[in-house]
Amino acid sequence: MTTTQPTVPTVNPTAEPPASARAIAARRERRPFSIGRTLGWIVLIVSLILTLFPFYWMLKTALTPAADVIKDSGSLFPGSPTLINFARVLGFLSPAEDQAAGGSGASINFLLYLWNSIVYCALIGFFQTVFCAMAGYAFARLRFPGRNVLFSILIAALMVPGIFTLLPNFVLVRDLGLLNTVWGMVAPSLLMTPFALFFLRQFFLNIPVDVEEAAMLDGAGKARVFWRIALPMSRGPLITIGLITVVWAWKDYLWPLLIGRDESVRTMTVALGVYLQQSPNTQPDWTGLMAGSTLSVIPVLILLIFLGRRIVESLNFTGIK
Repeated sequence: MTTTQPTVPTVNPTAEPPASARAIAARRERRPFSIGRTLGWIVLIVSLILTLFPFYWMLKTALTPAADVIKDSGSLFPGSPTLINFARVLGFLSPAEDQAAGGSGASINFLLYLWNSIVYCALIGFFQTVFCAMAGYAFARLRFPGRNVLFSILIAALMVPGIFTLLPNFVLVRDLGLLNTVWGMVAPSLLMTPFALFFLRQFFLNIPVDVEEAAMLDGAGKARVFWRIALPMSRGPLITIGLITVVWAWKDYLWPLLIGRDESVRTMTVALGVYLQQSPNTQPDWTGLMAGSTLSVIPVLILLIFLGRRIVESLNFTGIK
């Protein structure tokens, strides 16, 4: 009589476990409940709400009719949302229609002031990023007498409030005959700032020296190593510091107000201040001002949406792959 041996199923050790097994393993690997983590999420959500609420209130006021701005001041949503405030600010309505809608009859030459702000921010962002990169690389790689002392003096400038240098810069620009010119507006911020210099120097210090030494062995000089190797490897930090500089320049008000009072070079922030001054003192045009402010935020918001992730990625100061 022949006995048949039972067939033992073979198991492939490289096969993936079924979905149910993976789900069970994932549940086991989940972190246990933590009061600290929960409190952290609560603080993060509350901080996010407090940060975004002013922007929401600005948009809500911009969508509120001028006649209802007081009545709807206690409501989180506009009672009768309308886009007429944006039409008033952009000059799509006649002065009579503007005044009938609750405005002062004034408007903003949005395209002109938008272009002036773009030129102002682009010049500062580009030149300051390039010059700070050159200075940061020099402090990180070059050896020259007094390097540490000079770098300490530049970093100490972080403790000097900008209001202290406002009057000397104004006198210098006036004596140079650059009032009401774009170059006079960008002159004090064109070269470098201590923060951008420190930021880029710290990144250049993390670039492996072996990469640069290999290029020098092939006959490349310091300048070629900087332009061909160091700059391409620091693309993320360069975009980050350029983005921070552009956002800072976009919201700058006092210096463009002093230097660029002429309408041909007036920036968006100064134009909004002039727009508010044109409304009666007894009844400021808050809805029109909020509509103009909302429009002025859109370009920077678009820039942050597309490039904001670079800030988070480059702040880690990780090594080069």
